[in-house]
Amino acid sequence: MRFDILNLLLSIPAILIAITFHEYAHGWMAYRLGDPTPKFYGRLTLNPLAHLDPIGTLMLLIFRFGWAKPVPINPNNFSNYRRDTVLVSIAGPSANFLLAIIFALIGRIVMPLYIIPINAFLSISIYVNIALAIFNLIPIPPLDGSKLLLLFLPYRYTYIMGFLEQYGFIIIVMLIAFTNFIGLIVSPIVNWLFNIFI
Repeated sequence: MRFDILNLLLSIPAILIAITFHEYAHGWMAYRLGDPTPKFYGRLTLNPLAHLDPIGTLMLLIFRFGWAKPVPINPNNFSNYRRDTVLVSIAGPSANFLLAIIFALIGRIVMPLYIIPINAFLSISIYVNIALAIFNLIPIPPLDGSKLLLLFLPYRYTYIMGFLEQYGFIIIVMLIAFTNFIGLIVSPIVNWLFNIFI
């Protein structure tokens, strides 16, 4: 019971860090590609309060499924709509993979000291960042992976994106609520990568 409470408490900063860097990366990449919208809305910051959605964060803590406030982007400011939209989308998961690598490298040095709270925080941070990256790469809106479809869909089929953007969140909720999608597909990938990183 004590260990569960410790894990819950350590999950809070781990999730805050993961979400903050994920959303900041989206905004930073969009800004670098010519879109000032994230900066205008105050999203080019590592302050977690700028990125948190209260309900989404609570859901993430309790059910391991949640969301942050999406970074506002105006693709009309991009010089190449398809390419730049994809780059902005993958920036978030890429930031989480980078964080997982950094925490894993720190863990190589610190974990042999067997300081339980630090070891637990590092393990949780690695897992959270990998999970956030993999989950967001699912190609269903509003997840980041949906934008990867722009690389493969011919222009005449881009209406599919419109349909998915309209019903994507409902599809994701139904997959989680009525299927074992997370357990069968997402969790094994996350666990496999976690074992490599750790």
